[in-house]
Amino acid sequence: MHAEPSFTVGIEEEYLLVDRETRDLVAEPPAELIERGATETDGLMTTEFLQSQLEVGTTKCASVPKAAAEIRALRRTLSDLAGEYGYAIVAASTHPFGDWTAQRFTKRERYDKLAQDHGVIARRMLICGMHVHVGIDDDDLRIDLMEQATYFLPHVLALSTSSPFWHGYPTGLRSYRLSIFDGMPRTGLPEVFDSWAEYQRHVGVLVAAGQIEDASKIWWDLRPSGRFPTLEMRIADVCTTAAHAASLAALFQSVLAMLWQLRRDNQRWRNYSIGLIQENRWRAQRYGIDEGLIDFGIGEVVPCAQLVEELVEMLAPAARRLDCFDELLGVRSIMTDGTSAHRQMAVYEECLADGADQQEAVRRVVDFLIDETVNF
Repeated sequence: MHAEPSFTVGIEEEYLLVDRETRDLVAEPPAELIERGATETDGLMTTEFLQSQLEVGTTKCASVPKAAAEIRALRRTLSDLAGEYGYAIVAASTHPFGDWTAQRFTKRERYDKLAQDHGVIARRMLICGMHVHVGIDDDDLRIDLMEQATYFLPHVLALSTSSPFWHGYPTGLRSYRLSIFDGMPRTGLPEVFDSWAEYQRHVGVLVAAGQIEDASKIWWDLRPSGRFPTLEMRIADVCTTAAHAASLAALFQSVLAMLWQLRRDNQRWRNYSIGLIQENRWRAQRYGIDEGLIDFGIGEVVPCAQLVEELVEMLAPAARRLDCFDELLGVRSIMTDGTSAHRQMAVYEECLADGADQQEAVRRVVDFLIDETVNF
């Protein structure tokens, strides 16, 4: 029997850098800001593909509360720093009116190759996400839990949505980010493998054929990390509220711990086809928490509020053991408050109702995002 995994947690978030006066993206921030950001976060802030994006990552944390505290501190540090230059950070997966054609690449070999290999598909990547790493030290166990945890990815997406706008207009989707990201190769729900060795052979074929340099170029919604002995959840939009980010990290960590406990007791989560899970992924992308997800066992769409209560009940024992029960309960707040996408649309529609024009309405949404990103 496998030893219990460490279940350590690390959270990565990507932010957009905006000008406080214009509310538009900062296409070419000063080099000094980037250098100071790296220094003042002890190297936990890095650049991203586009210069208007910043990425942070916590240290390896023993618990979700510890990782959430680091995320809050990182947001605060970068917000204060950006403010010195007349800028602000925004935790949202798309900018309400940003134009991808006006952005500039970060000068790094990896990003140069990304742009060269994928052309305009890469250039459109004006999107941000949240990734959660959970420590699963055994290779084969990591692959087994990846297959089972895939079922829960649409639930995570529905609760995280923060990208309802593109180029200044509502898209009708709660997570338009995935519509952009899915244009890249090796994205979407993960493949199914019988073992770590089979996964390694899969990667090896792509490397040998010159398609990728290493496993980091596989961008599935859930993947074995190429850098750490973790499972990396990548489907989530970045949460504008840090408390919501903590709740989704707790949800994902608790799912893996629950699945491990099932395995320990010679049980496992029922596997469903990727095609069925893809239907729920689309429903989450389109509607967020509004229209429910399919319960494959009964063949019906179930409201997300009911699904969340079922998840809380099922995951509570694991969450208590992992010291993240309070954070897990926060998914109820997401249901009552709405995701960032819901709140963005509420601001936008209220502005229009008050007589604002389209441009002013999306600028107000940026103001809302600035405020909520730093006030948690």
